[in-house]
Amino acid sequence: MIRRRLTALLLVLGAVLAMPGTAGQAHAAGYRYWSFWQSGGAAWAYATQGPATARPADGTVDGYRFSVSADSQDSAKPRTAPSFSELCADTPAKPGTKRVGVVVDFGTGADAPSGERPPSTPASGCAVIPSDATSADALAAVAKPLRYNSDALLCAISGYPRTGCGEQVSAGDPAPAESGTSSPSAAGRSTGASEGDASGEGPSVGLFAGVAAVLALGGAAFWQSRRRG
Repeated sequence: MIRRRLTALLLVLGAVLAMPGTAGQAHAAGYRYWSFWQSGGAAWAYATQGPATARPADGTVDGYRFSVSADSQDSAKPRTAPSFSELCADTPAKPGTKRVGVVVDFGTGADAPSGERPPSTPASGCAVIPSDATSADALAAVAKPLRYNSDALLCAISGYPRTGCGEQVSAGDPAPAESGTSSPSAAGRSTGASEGDASGEGPSVGLFAGVAAVLALGGAAFWQSRRRG
């Protein structure tokens, strides 16, 4: 009898620990941010510097993509090819300046902050800037208004998104109807503290209640067995 009761208790405990939202709390899926890309040819490469320090050469293209990703390995590239000839076809070279193509990809609705949608109008173009200017200067020449936080993190391009800045996103966070600066580490993504982070880690109240119930059952079984003994 006692053995059967203990077996039942173990089954109940296993069910409690397997409940959604208990021991396996949702882990962070990544960060919502503007990733930064560069190209001197036909393919995008994740930038090794942030836009504030990168100094692109004449004839190159900078790209920005808004998305949710964990790091450079899974970061979404701009969906428009880095074609300098198309972006700057009507912009002649001038002494003391350089031409830098800028591609801005606002991403998908699935990656948009709650209550927002990506702009439908592209913000790409050809920036004509001083020869020693940075990628941040090129972006400002094409896609204002820009928004930065107090840590110089690039938060918004052409006013998108209206709120938030490199915030952490949990795997269980709801996404908008539709269905990527530069990093919280360094280079291709703008890092910084999140605004209103919710890590979603740690045991839930349901877990504690379930364990307490199992312990109570175990105590009752033990007491009954002692009385019968």
